[in-house]
Amino acid sequence: MQPRKTDLARTALQAHRAPLDMRQRRLLILCDGQRDLAQLTGMIGPDASAMVIQLIQAGYLVSSAALEPATLPAPPGAAPVAAPAPTERRRSLVAARIYLLGILELQRHPQAAALFHALQRARSDEDVIASLHTALMALPGLTSPGYAERVRQRVVEAMPDAHAAQLAHAAIATA
Repeated sequence: MQPRKTDLARTALQAHRAPLDMRQRRLLILCDGQRDLAQLTGMIGPDASAMVIQLIQAGYLVSSAALEPATLPAPPGAAPVAAPAPTERRRSLVAARIYLLGILELQRHPQAAALFHALQRARSDEDVIASLHTALMALPGLTSPGYAERVRQRVVEAMPDAHAAQLAHAAIATA
């Protein structure tokens, strides 16, 4: 099967308004009708096939399996192939930091530049989390509130749960 994007997927990728997480967006970008499920699994991870099914059901992908010749049934007595166990999404404080650095760099605003440099200089996890928090709190003043909220969600998705909890605690402490 070589899944490919639908018009809905192309629109969602351009508008950044679809309710897709970073891994789903990455998978949609990779689904060009040329890569098969095995290649996508190698790029995304063992849960790629489940994500492809979800995106097909949501209308973002179409399967080229209907265009391919039918597969042969398993011979009698063959053991069924078990689906791989779902794995934990890879999360990283570094990934969240790099993502937000890229967003701040795109803002072309003096305050965004100062936040960028502060985040870039942060070394310890606590300093990085504090810089992420400061930048996320300032972002609604630099962009639209909706865009700032989507950026915040992506940062939290990229972070390990423990660090995301620290970021949430910092937000509550300053509120």
